[in-house]
Amino acid sequence: MKRSASGGLVYSTESGRMCPECRQPVAACACSATPRIVGDGVVRVSRQSKGRGGKTVTLVKGVALDPVALALLGKQLRTACGSGGTVKDGVIEIQGDHCDLVTDTLTKLGHAPKRAGG
Repeated sequence: MKRSASGGLVYSTESGRMCPECRQPVAACACSATPRIVGDGVVRVSRQSKGRGGKTVTLVKGVALDPVALALLGKQLRTACGSGGTVKDGVIEIQGDHCDLVTDTLTKLGHAPKRAGG
C-alpha cells in the first residue's frame, strides 16, 4: 500500500483505486454522483497512426458530453463511417481515415468540428 503526501490511501488491493477528493473507493465514490464532463467544447478531428502498427485511426477530441452521451455519439459516428472504434478517456477513436465524413456527420449533429493536425 502506498500513501500520498497528503496522507490518504492511494491504492489498496482490497478495494482498488481511491478517489482523491472523498477518499473512498472509486466504485463507491460519493463525489462522482455528478457525471464529470471531459472536454473543452472545441471539437477537434484528427488522424493518427503513430504507435498503432501503421494502422490509421480518426480521433475526435474535446467533445463536452457526459460519458453516456459520448458513447452514444461514438456509436453514431462508427455507424456513419461503417467501421469499428472505441471511446477512451473522452476521446472517440474510429478505425480508418474518415476525417471528412466525421466532420460532416458532427456538423449535421449540431457540433462545430475543426480539423487538427494538418
